[in-house]
Amino acid sequence: MTEICKIPDHIAFILDGNRRWAKKRSLPIALGHKKGAETLMDVVKGASELGLKYMTIYAFSTENWKRSEEEVSALMGLLRQYLDEGLAKIAENNVKIIFIGERDMLAEDIRAKMQKIEKESSKNNKLTLCVALSYGSRQEIVSAVKKVAGLIKNSDIEIKDIDADLFSDMLYTSGIPDPDLLIRTSGEQRISNYLLWQLAYTEFYFTDTLWPDFNIEELKKIIENFNSRERRYGKN
Repeated sequence: MTEICKIPDHIAFILDGNRRWAKKRSLPIALGHKKGAETLMDVVKGASELGLKYMTIYAFSTENWKRSEEEVSALMGLLRQYLDEGLAKIAENNVKIIFIGERDMLAEDIRAKMQKIEKESSKNNKLTLCVALSYGSRQEIVSAVKKVAGLIKNSDIEIKDIDADLFSDMLYTSGIPDPDLLIRTSGEQRISNYLLWQLAYTEFYFTDTLWPDFNIEELKKIIENFNSRERRYGKN
């Protein structure tokens, strides 16, 4: 990638393919998720060095709670370990970490770990890593509607005051610019209830690479592809 290649401000990722990566190698699914977590550390570090300002990852959806009890338990165990170790190491590289999603669905100790790392990384300013955890976009939008309704009920605003900017401020991602680019790994070509409002004018890129095999070199090639596109935002 040439030096003049423009780095997007914000890239959103759907980290797909951990289970398939493990199954292809006849390994336990948990090892696929573990390798995916290691890949995330490498990609965040590389993206930060490239100059990316915001990176949002779909770590665990509200629908993922429907997976087998065994897999969810393994994922929660890996999450606990990753909150203590992996994300802490990421934060050491001047990365601010925030979480979006339905925290009440998570165990109390996990919520405490999330709050701790958010507080400890709050002053970091090289890259903001937004982790969508126990997240579903439809639920996010419903929650935003309830917030707006509450403002009207309390006479804080009038119906005429509602616009796209106000609604955006009611979302979990308030204060974060919408993604310029969405990357989904593993060949699937859907957005799976992810950032439905925020992706209105985002460029999409789908790669067959399974997330554990993804690396910074592939990210550079995708950014080159992104730079070859013309973003018109519906103007023509």
